Amino acid sequence: MKKKVAIVYGGYSSEFEISKKSANTIYSNINSDIFDPFLVEVTKKNWYVHIRGGVTLINKNKFTYLLNDLENSFDIAFITIHGTPGEDGKLQAYFDMIGLNYVNSGVLASSLSFNKWACNSFLRDFGISTAKAILLREPNNLQTIQIANELELPCFVKPNDGGSSFGISKVKTLMEMPSAIAKAFAEGSEVVVESFIEGRELTCGLYNNGKEIIALPTTEIISHNDFFDYDAKYKGESNEVTPADISIELTKEIQAISKKIYKRMALNALSRIDYIVTAKNEIYLIEVNTNPGMTEESIIPQQIKAASLNLTTVLTEILNSKS
Repeated sequence: MKKKVAIVYGGYSSEFEISKKSANTIYSNINSDIFDPFLVEVTKKNWYVHIRGGVTLINKNKFTYLLNDLENSFDIAFITIHGTPGEDGKLQAYFDMIGLNYVNSGVLASSLSFNKWACNSFLRDFGISTAKAILLREPNNLQTIQIANELELPCFVKPNDGGSSFGISKVKTLMEMPSAIAKAFAEGSEVVVESFIEGRELTCGLYNNGKEIIALPTTEIISHNDFFDYDAKYKGESNEVTPADISIELTKEIQAISKKIYKRMALNALSRIDYIVTAKNEIYLIEVNTNPGMTEESIIPQQIKAASLNLTTVLTEILNSKS
């Protein structure tokens, strides 16, 4: 029998619609000769499985659903939620508790990568270079002058636990700092202020095919805007060059660092790791994404194509590696 795959999307953050698009891409590219895919929507109110042109409630106690009065379950889950509760490890913990297999990175890796401050601090101890940063837990009584003196301007203000560039600002003056911090706190409970590093933005996707970690070709992101914001990511306001126009040596170094991070954090399935590379080829980690976007505009599908790989084949390898 075909293995039933729950492609879980949605979530509780501003990234709901992006997650939905990612899920549709995965659903459309799963090999239906081997797997029986189902779209499962997670919202704060209810969880649903899309079936027979409608929706049926998921029993949250067992992650099952009723069809013709019979209880149905899934063999494996593929989480495509960007943000909570799928990218921060909460859904993985729930699946661990009920015994449902999933392809994604586990609880620790997911929760660690979702906390940008903790993740970068962790990886610095293993020789990974990161931007200088300050963590804010309180939106009030902020010493903006002290922050500017320590990090210098311009700097970036971002939610510590968000994605898709929601709530991110590039701050150029002291007067912009309070509103940028408020914007970031509107998306998360903690805020990171990072020093600005001049350089090229490069990113490397990876996946585990069950035998080895595959590092995909790198992509250079050239934003039409001040940085790689939401419009640049999803509204075509950027150029994404895959493979990046960099030397073979630099490509191999970025891929090697990415594999090191993937192994060190015990990542799984598809992940994407973002960097800034200076004019002197110094490589600085920006962040680790354990549930990268998989929309038609997303980077991972571009990198898979550039590697002369097929998305359906890659998804099959990932699913079989955990089945």
